[in-house]
Amino acid sequence: MTDKFNEMAAINWYPGHMTKAVREMEQNIKLIDIVIELLDARVPFSSRNPVIDKLATNKYRLMLLNKSDLADATVTKKWEEYYKEKGIRVIALDSRVSKNARGITPVVTEICKEKIERDRRKGLLKRPVKAMIVGIPNAGKSTFINSYAGKASAKTGNKPGVTKGVQWIRFGNDIDLLDTPGVLWPKFEDKRTGINLALIGSINDNIIEKHELSLYFIDYLKNNYCGIISKRYNIEEVMDAEDILHGIADVRKCVLKGGEPDLEKAAQLLIDDLRSGSLGRISLETP
Repeated sequence: MTDKFNEMAAINWYPGHMTKAVREMEQNIKLIDIVIELLDARVPFSSRNPVIDKLATNKYRLMLLNKSDLADATVTKKWEEYYKEKGIRVIALDSRVSKNARGITPVVTEICKEKIERDRRKGLLKRPVKAMIVGIPNAGKSTFINSYAGKASAKTGNKPGVTKGVQWIRFGNDIDLLDTPGVLWPKFEDKRTGINLALIGSINDNIIEKHELSLYFIDYLKNNYCGIISKRYNIEEVMDAEDILHGIADVRKCVLKGGEPDLEKAAQLLIDDLRSGSLGRISLETP
């Protein structure tokens, strides 16, 4: 696995609209009481944007480990403990389930109780909490918002970059939520961050070398989730990663003209199976 990791090129993706989005977030942060950050529960470290920590200084914070239904439950528990020890309120959830999304209202109210009490003393009895929801591309912010609101308030998609600009959304009388586009940061300090974000679909697939990425992922599965490849594709795991990818191509009929295996298609199939949860509940990093 170390060899595969060392051989891989660093992955970075920071298109121009993200620079604009960060600028808009900086302009609006003075209006905000609490910053709600959506992380992907499969990569709760890699999906945490350092730009947000700087942006949210002196603001109340809530961290949501979204897509927890796709992550290893045991590992997710460790991540919850990890962030709680750092003094950050954290909730693991599947934002597609409306009751999970709406369950954050009392949590937001609790976190912001000092602010609400200050407003009450000033006679501002019905001023809603102003929240900003942030996260990396494809973290599920729009799905979360729609589940919370019970209607299609935000565009959704299974690719990064669907939300392009900020928009305010009213949730009853309690919360005004500022939706923001998914943003990354200009350069990943750790190469593994780019790899993990590429695997979960937070980086534009068009810039990713999927064959190389799939070999890394196969080795990761062999070392951390032994048996998953055999169960899903009915092939032996004792082979090296390249041979396993050939096996997946053979089993799933990924063939080019002339009969050669289509390894790029097999690699995409494997990565899609991770993203959809078809491989089972997998976490890509531990605290």
